[in-house]
Amino acid sequence: MTAHKPGDPTTLNRLYGRSSGHKLRKGQQALVERLLPQLEVPQDGDVTAAALFGEDRPLHFEIGFGGGEHLADRADMLPDHGFIGCEPFLNGVATVLGHIRDKHLANVRLWRGDALEVLRRVPDGALSFVYLLHPDPWPKARHAKRRMVNDGPVDLIAAKLKAGGELRIATDHPVYLEWTLMVMASHGGQFEWLARTPSDFLNPPGGWMETRYGAKSRREGRRPYYLRYRRR
Repeated sequence: MTAHKPGDPTTLNRLYGRSSGHKLRKGQQALVERLLPQLEVPQDGDVTAAALFGEDRPLHFEIGFGGGEHLADRADMLPDHGFIGCEPFLNGVATVLGHIRDKHLANVRLWRGDALEVLRRVPDGALSFVYLLHPDPWPKARHAKRRMVNDGPVDLIAAKLKAGGELRIATDHPVYLEWTLMVMASHGGQFEWLARTPSDFLNPPGGWMETRYGAKSRREGRRPYYLRYRRR
């Protein structure tokens, strides 16, 4: 376990991890060049539903959407809601653009880069849901400060969620699970853990769209854990 404890003034001030992988296919490159500029979150100004979608509507925020299957499926399920997806990895952005095109989604906006940069520009109390699904666990103790679940980011998420809004976290890594439970317990004044029985965090709840990584985890014999926290 890391030497950091909940309550330390630990903040995540920069994003760690790679930004690109294998070379994009021709079709993917075309999506990045043509579709992404139409869907990008503006570089400055308040990030509101009205600014992004032209009207007030429930707003969802996904931190690190990977291949974007969860983001696209949730947006398809809730067409009258607005979705912001943040992902630094270019290949993931290209993949989600394909989902958005194929599903004809008009309610998704994207940010290629650090999610916290955008989250800071969201007005307090504006979000209905925040998703953090299978983040990099940074399992070594010396890297604990790099984990997205840390006091600084959790405080920021709490500020941006409306009362009754929900933070959803998924992980299949036991170190990250233990760390998350410890950090979130220290924020009990801000969040209520919604689990009442083991099945509440061992199985995905209704409306929880499984990510590609989550499905892979199950196939390889690892158990994903599903944590839901309500903003008090």
